[in-house]
Amino acid sequence: MPQNLLDFDLDGLIAWFGELGEKPFRARQVFHWVHQAGVADFAQMTDIAKSLREKLQQQAVVAPPAIGYAHTSADGTRKWLFDVGVANGIETVFIPEEDRGTLCVSSQVGCALECTFCSTGRQGFNRNLTVAEIIGQLWVAHHGLKTEPNRTEPNHSVPNHSVPNHGAAEISDRPVTNVVMMGMGEPLANFENVVTALGIMLDDHAYGLSRRRVTVSTSGLVPAMDRLAERCPVALAVSLHAPNDALRDQIVPINRKYPLRELMAACRRYLVHAPRDFITFEYVMLAGVNDAPEHARQLIELVREVPCKFNLIPFNPFPDSGYEKPRSETMRVFREILQDAGLVVTTRKTRGDDIDAACGQLAGKVADKSGRVMKRMHKETV
Repeated sequence: MPQNLLDFDLDGLIAWFGELGEKPFRARQVFHWVHQAGVADFAQMTDIAKSLREKLQQQAVVAPPAIGYAHTSADGTRKWLFDVGVANGIETVFIPEEDRGTLCVSSQVGCALECTFCSTGRQGFNRNLTVAEIIGQLWVAHHGLKTEPNRTEPNHSVPNHSVPNHGAAEISDRPVTNVVMMGMGEPLANFENVVTALGIMLDDHAYGLSRRRVTVSTSGLVPAMDRLAERCPVALAVSLHAPNDALRDQIVPINRKYPLRELMAACRRYLVHAPRDFITFEYVMLAGVNDAPEHARQLIELVREVPCKFNLIPFNPFPDSGYEKPRSETMRVFREILQDAGLVVTTRKTRGDDIDAACGQLAGKVADKSGRVMKRMHKETV
């Protein structure tokens, strides 16, 4: 079975080349060809000795996951479904903006955490993705977008209200400027493979992304948060979604194992190592469930000792979810309560919902394996 070189970070590739009797600088050359140049054919690696190219052709491949389909939303959002050899594929989403290009990457086929509002959780858990399948999503998106005609590089010097030059016929050197591990799965439940993939994203010999521009999202696996702080402290987002244990136990079941007191303490510990001086709390707003003014006031007390910002996400409906999107006025009141307390609050703009690429909608070719019937939660009185 040929070795997939996408499974290796640079140290791993150097070690594997050593087993072949090759020197470290050869591994660095190949690593550069694969990740910076996006070359999968060893014959095209022109500065490498012919004998090594022939050896690699016999013993190695550069094999990202195969694309099942690719869709483009009316707003420019892209979604790829990748075939990873199981009934449910994995999905990856690219969100273009004037000053950045963000890739939302999956880490598992399905998810075992069963957050009740998430479409991915409906399909149950199949398996962890390999390093090659994780970094392969970036490889496909980055190099595919990079070679598209009429694509301009994000202009980091322009304010958000500036108008991009859509007519320039340029090829972007860096279409993907930010990566968020917010796709299918719980990244910290696939810890070693995710950390190795993160290392490749950050490596200057590969994609050279800043730690501030790579974000891992977790539902609150406290021990793994501590390990991430030690091994690869990138920006951290925590899927919070409730201001108290009673409610979070229902909609984010992992809270029963790691309740909010432990989660907040882990957030404070993480900030000692983090590249940003705040934690981002993701909060999907569910009409009549977690969107009352009293919930907002409870959040203020909950995060009082955690430097943070809130990203409010209006629920994105999917079939038989049992939940509804809150009214705009409800969200406005909720946001203003948090802002009046001095918290930084953003409201995520829904992108790609016409191709089911919005937050909480990623589910591959959905086959419900969870064994659960999604039921609407009773409206809570707090």
